[in-house]
Amino acid sequence: MYSSRIVLCLSVAAITPVFGCTSDPAVPASLQAQVDRTLTFTQLKESPTSYRGRIVVLGGEVLSAKRLKEGTRIEVLQVPLDNSYSPGTDRTASQGRFLALQKEFLDPATLPPGTRVTVTGEVTGATILPLDETEYTYPVLEIKSLKVWPPIAESRLYYAPYTGPYWGPWGPYPYWW
Repeated sequence: MYSSRIVLCLSVAAITPVFGCTSDPAVPASLQAQVDRTLTFTQLKESPTSYRGRIVVLGGEVLSAKRLKEGTRIEVLQVPLDNSYSPGTDRTASQGRFLALQKEFLDPATLPPGTRVTVTGEVTGATILPLDETEYTYPVLEIKSLKVWPPIAESRLYYAPYTGPYWGPWGPYPYWW
């Protein structure tokens, strides 16, 4: 009984990485070779104009999306990406904000605040905009590819049963009973 469960779990674990990574990549294959993986967000934020023309991959949470004459401007709170280019959930790890500009029509309603995105784009420079009571310099990317990640459901935050202080070797009782 237990051996069949173990075999099933190992089979699913072996198949999942193969299909999970290839179904919908965050960075299209056509852009993989062009991406500058050495450029960090900190470097880009310090001197965005000196990296003009470079292709980078950044991600985070959408703060706002606004339709302008030249396209749709997305303000993103940068969050570090994991190995699959998915932005993490820890906002305190953010190193700042950036703007992503989509020249073709993109309805801002499809990117509500809090939407997790990965942007593959070309650095076009910087824009200074007001942020609360100060001026903020945003690195600007022209979007080449935009990956919108599904919301993280609370059900994915799994609490394993049969763990905790009241589960001992003989069942749901404290160890000392």
